[in-house]
Amino acid sequence: MTGTGVPAELGTKPIGALLRQYAIPGIIAMTASSLYNMVDSVYIGHIPEVGSLSIAGLAVTFPLMNISTAFGTLVGVGAATMISVLLGQKNNQAAGKVLCNDVTLNIITGAVFTLVTLLWMDPILRFFGASDATLPFARDYMTVIALGNAVTHLYFGLNAIIRSSGNPRLAMRLTLFTVTANAILDPIFIFTLGMGIRGAALATVLCQCLSLCYTFRYFLDQDRFLHMPRSLKIFRVDWKIAKDSLAIGMGPFLMNLASCIVVLFINQQLVKWGGDLAIGAFGIVNRITFLFIMIVMGFNQGMQPIAGYNFGARQYARVREVYLKAAAWATLVMVLGFVFSVFLSRPMVRIFTSDPILVEKASHGLRVMNIIFPIVGFQMVTTNLFQCLGMVKKSVFLSLSRQLLFLLPCIYILPPLMESESGVWLSFPISDAISAVVTAILGWALIVKLGKLKDGDDPGILGSQI
Repeated sequence: MTGTGVPAELGTKPIGALLRQYAIPGIIAMTASSLYNMVDSVYIGHIPEVGSLSIAGLAVTFPLMNISTAFGTLVGVGAATMISVLLGQKNNQAAGKVLCNDVTLNIITGAVFTLVTLLWMDPILRFFGASDATLPFARDYMTVIALGNAVTHLYFGLNAIIRSSGNPRLAMRLTLFTVTANAILDPIFIFTLGMGIRGAALATVLCQCLSLCYTFRYFLDQDRFLHMPRSLKIFRVDWKIAKDSLAIGMGPFLMNLASCIVVLFINQQLVKWGGDLAIGAFGIVNRITFLFIMIVMGFNQGMQPIAGYNFGARQYARVREVYLKAAAWATLVMVLGFVFSVFLSRPMVRIFTSDPILVEKASHGLRVMNIIFPIVGFQMVTTNLFQCLGMVKKSVFLSLSRQLLFLLPCIYILPPLMESESGVWLSFPISDAISAVVTAILGWALIVKLGKLKDGDDPGILGSQI
């Protein structure tokens, strides 16, 4: 999409067709992104003689990678949301300034994260649950990932902006290229070159570099309505834009940070009640679970530019409609996730490992953890809607309540009561059930308020906005 126009179809095309148009590329991209991580785990789990410990070492890095993701979303999600709304307001120039600000902030946060991680790598990994047996594998993987952290932030952040600026198919193609290239390079680096788990990390960063090169070329095209001006001055941090962007991204940032804290305690409890292989089991369960979660995130990505644009254009009926359709589809996806998790747990786990003890632990965890998966989809979509509308406080509350207010206490209360690692797995469905009630109450109130607004009205009734 070139020239000076904006994606006007976001405000005119039927919502059902528009959601399919934007969500399907997002779903493919997010599913591919999930497979991207799964491919690493599958290859790592089959490294001769050390596969089980490698999987456990990889799982130990999850909290640290969640912190990296948290800072990436803090910058990227806010920028993508602001750009959607600004395009809806026909303010292309301001959208371009947000884009350049996003690049600068991603480089800064990525570089700081790399420095801190490399300086205190071993203490951080031990804090997150690494033992003497798993630390070498976790260190080998995380060192390479940390060195490429700024690239990762830019790759994911700019990909989200491509999608929210009206080109979801390109965002999808770039993700598919990255996944395919990673699947090809992984076995070469891991097995042929004998690099082991470090080879998996190197393949990941290298593939992101290749996609990022094309992304910069795309945004440097001056004929596009959203582009980077060829002046270095524009890349200076605009603290007003940064403040607004970071405020919007605070919800997903805190959600990922909370995820890191929760996974830290999960690892500690799993080691205490099930040993290193229990952490490896959680790593496998996490990969499988995230396959379905990423599909729902694809619907969220499809909804985001539609909801943001129409909210900026004050077309509230379309905002309400896209939310309801996205929530319905997300629920269907999670029902399928429930079926696979409960009835096909062993075949899915065996893709990652042939170790009988690890298979038993992971398949049990998968069945218990996702037993009420069908109610999770609408929670994710509702939280994303608050974020799309710039309702930061409610988005942050919903992001944090499930993990910190509900899940964390369960993780510490249930394992001692049950005297086994099963208490950790059972904590997930209990916290999901409580969170679903809270989300339903807030989501229903928002939908009612949207229903009272007529197109063109001032949105003041909704509270804090962009």
